[in-house]
Amino acid sequence: MHAHSPKTALVTGASSGIGRATAEALARAGFTVFGTSRKPSGHSSGQFSMLACDVTDEASVASLVSEILSRTGRIDVLVNNAGLGLFGGAEESSAAQVQRLFDVNLFGVIRMINAVLPSMRAKGQGRIVNISSALGIVPAPYSAHYAASKFALEGYSESLDHEIRAFNVRVSLIEPGTVKGNFDQNALDPDTKLAEYDDARAWVQGFFKKALLTAVTPEQVADAVLLAATTPRHQLRYPVGKVASQVSLLRRLMPARMFDKILRKEFGLPG
Repeated sequence: MHAHSPKTALVTGASSGIGRATAEALARAGFTVFGTSRKPSGHSSGQFSMLACDVTDEASVASLVSEILSRTGRIDVLVNNAGLGLFGGAEESSAAQVQRLFDVNLFGVIRMINAVLPSMRAKGQGRIVNISSALGIVPAPYSAHYAASKFALEGYSESLDHEIRAFNVRVSLIEPGTVKGNFDQNALDPDTKLAEYDDARAWVQGFFKKALLTAVTPEQVADAVLLAATTPRHQLRYPVGKVASQVSLLRRLMPARMFDKILRKEFGLPG
């Protein structure tokens, strides 16, 4: 990296958790970093600048990208981290609520990439790093809509990587298991809760709380993002943590029926 022209990175959802840890890691690595959140509280640790952006709003995304390009003339790395959670019975969410989830987790990513890609193509280089989840590999019970949004992100990212490779722009997916401090953050509550799922919902919340004991830290996820953003050896998927790595491997190698059985046992579901 030339001292007179440091590379520029843009990280969405950077006010806390994975986004903040990622912005800090990229800044330490010498990038000029811009983080976003819908209402930035003026956080500037001196390491990176925070700008306002709502990824569900086309105009907001366009003005963010043009502001960064006018300040630095380039965006070398885009990290799509802004996201929402939603856990409960699939039947407990209205279609409108699921659309809201997808509007951030999938369409927000698409808006950001559509806004940033032209400048990356023109420069003939760039890295796009999308924060997915182990639930983008294995859809666990009571995470149907969240898993669906991450499965969609996985398919979109893999396809896009084929298309933009010709312009020397690559896409990577980061797939953490449970992440410390992320459980209740930005999670929607099912909007049509049904008594039939009360026990299951409580059990799953307990399961995820217990999973926090072995959860990865936002800093570990940030390390994977930094690697994906800077390595000369491109890799499409980066599972983060032991659980995500094991799940990814088992899903690929184990017969479907056996995998189904193990998953149900893990979640305390009958046969």
